[in-house]
Amino acid sequence: MPRPLVIDTDPGIDDALAILLALASPEVDLRLVTTVHGNVELARTTENALRVLHLAGRSDVPVAAGARESLVHPQPERAGHVHGAAGLGGVDLPRSPAPPDARPAVVALAELLLASPEPVTVAAVGPLTNVALLLRTFPDAAARIGRLVVMGGSAWRGGNVTAAAEFNVWADAEAAQAVFSSTLPTVMVGLDVTLPTVLDEGGIARFAAAGPIGAQAAAILGQYLDHARTSYGTAGVVVHDALAVTEAILPGVLGTVRRDVVVDTGLGPGRGQTLVDRRAVSAAPTAVDVAETVDSAAAVEFLVTRLASLDRPVPG
Repeated sequence: MPRPLVIDTDPGIDDALAILLALASPEVDLRLVTTVHGNVELARTTENALRVLHLAGRSDVPVAAGARESLVHPQPERAGHVHGAAGLGGVDLPRSPAPPDARPAVVALAELLLASPEPVTVAAVGPLTNVALLLRTFPDAAARIGRLVVMGGSAWRGGNVTAAAEFNVWADAEAAQAVFSSTLPTVMVGLDVTLPTVLDEGGIARFAAAGPIGAQAAAILGQYLDHARTSYGTAGVVVHDALAVTEAILPGVLGTVRRDVVVDTGLGPGRGQTLVDRRAVSAAPTAVDVAETVDSAAAVEFLVTRLASLDRPVPG
């Protein structure tokens, strides 16, 4: 039976791939998408989530808008230079016929968690503001999360938005600290495993050729390819969020070690850094399963194969 899944996201190019990957995976049942500020402003992340679901023929999945800003300090900048001003690499997907869910994201998520007879996996692939608010406002609901898979942070590779910090954690450091210091069963999928996981142009061409959904997904990646060449020196795109969703779909696909994680919430150059204690395995109830190893080739092949499958006819 498919496991219930929620994706908390700020689409964003790689967020769009992550949503499509979940929809292509029979192991999970995407029950809800919640949106948050991050790559672009909240109104755009919400609209983008609706349009991506519509692209895949899944406008039935509710989209609930969440936090429009971080908990304490305003996010210094968005990531339009990476994802395009509207967040999807300049691609104008058709509008969805479905409106956003009327409930705030935290309420929608709490109600789903409390009503679900089985544990729900939450893949948080944007700033962690919504999850931190859930912990504060609906702690009984938060306690029912079966597994929280977070795309964020770094154990040893440094940052991508600053020398120290990964973007999602940096965008709301206080929220990230609240989550990583909680007792939620959390997996941290950080830059240590995402940066080596590169989707090359050959892989993109494979799902682009599968049909209209794959072709649009490939078009969205155009600007990301240009950014990857200049920022990472790679002939492909780093699939940060899709790798986290892969771990949500196939638990254990990444090699993890339980570590204590603290987020730098100061206002200096280290703000947003995830300080991961790699001296020993932790037995603390607040320890985080930090992803430290990945079979990048297998992860990319999984993503490409699943995205190509979205355009296959459903057996009658």
